[in-house]
Amino acid sequence: MHYGKLALAHLRLELPLQVLMSNAGFYIGTLDEEGPASRESVEYYPSRELAQQALDHGTWTQLEY
Repeated sequence: MHYGKLALAHLRLELPLQVLMSNAGFYIGTLDEEGPASRESVEYYPSRELAQQALDHGTWTQLEY
């Protein structure tokens, strides 16, 4: 399982990466018990399926901040 680098760096939480949805589209990020915790991907995807494929195959770009 892969964990969010930004969630760990900024929140000190080891949260698993997953596909999340926002008004801008689907993205790779993390959730905690209160809701979305970090957006980890640079990209937004038009569908959950495309975002999941990117996560599964490692074809997404990690946000640096």
